[in-house]
Amino acid sequence: MSTRELLVSDQVRNDGEPRSPHAAVVQAVAQRIMDNVERVLVGKPDAVRTALITMLAEGHLLLEDVPGVGKTSLAKALARSIDGTVTRIQFTPDLLPSDITGVSVFDRNTGNFEFRTGPVFANVVVGDEINRASPKTQSALLECMEERQVTVDGHSYPLSGPFMVIATQNPVEMEGTYPLPEAQRDRFTARISLGYPDVAAELAMVDEHADTDPFASLEPVSTAAEVRTLCEAVRCIHVSADLRRYVVELVSATRALPEVRLGASPRATLQLIRTSRARAALAGRDYVVPDDIQEMARPVLSHRLVLTAQAFLARRSPNDVVGAVMALMPVPQAPQQSPAKEGRDHHGAFSWPRGLPRR
Repeated sequence: MSTRELLVSDQVRNDGEPRSPHAAVVQAVAQRIMDNVERVLVGKPDAVRTALITMLAEGHLLLEDVPGVGKTSLAKALARSIDGTVTRIQFTPDLLPSDITGVSVFDRNTGNFEFRTGPVFANVVVGDEINRASPKTQSALLECMEERQVTVDGHSYPLSGPFMVIATQNPVEMEGTYPLPEAQRDRFTARISLGYPDVAAELAMVDEHADTDPFASLEPVSTAAEVRTLCEAVRCIHVSADLRRYVVELVSATRALPEVRLGASPRATLQLIRTSRARAALAGRDYVVPDDIQEMARPVLSHRLVLTAQAFLARRSPNDVVGAVMALMPVPQAPQQSPAKEGRDHHGAFSWPRGLPRR
């Protein structure tokens, strides 16, 4: 039985009422993909998990770290594991928007313009060192990432799903780079840093990959069609009204802090909900718990915050700010808890935490 058949067969209870798809099916397929990616990227299970969560949430991932830690390897391994179409774009200062989206070419035989698709027409688009391209070229991805389509010469061309942009950038070597504008960063669902591996992981990498190319033996363990089915299943994961309210209050709080010049957008609220659903599915649950939201808050929110100069002088990072907001926000409790323990007011809504300013 295919993944779609397993999910559809589980959407109706014995009494005929609809229910959420079986998260265990999503968990099993996702675990297979993660195990396959970890054959290439040794010792980074959390990064692999976040990358897969972002894919199942139908989002895009920004990998920001120093050279040589496996950013491009993670993107390529994830793409090959799902057996989808994969393209790689090396961003350079002379790259043009048409080099990404495609261009209309005049056909002398027919007398018409024919659209030649660019590398963005793929299931997984690996953008290497995205901050080396000019803002004009970076803007070619804005419509692709948000609307899943490309518009050239007044014609719109849809992008087939799943569609995911995995971009890398080096935060250390800033010569000849263009910082991503806020609109571009906001379209990335999550940002993660891989960091250096520990001694055991690096030793295992040397033993396994020093003499062979890990991609040479990496075979697909899923398909693009199966990933599309998993994404549909993730949309059905239940998020209670209390948790939806918690997410809204959490994101709103980032806009009220005096040390934040630009807080998280409403798009961030939606993507935090989606990634929390995906994390719940990977845990085998068909419902979201507060831990899912708190685990995804930092990778989803931190890269969207623009701090004030005073915050930088105080050595405050966006991750610190998100952590401080989560520490102040009351966390929803189980329904059997008393209203006082649930952090609600007498109307049943979450009370704004003391000490946190509101706008």
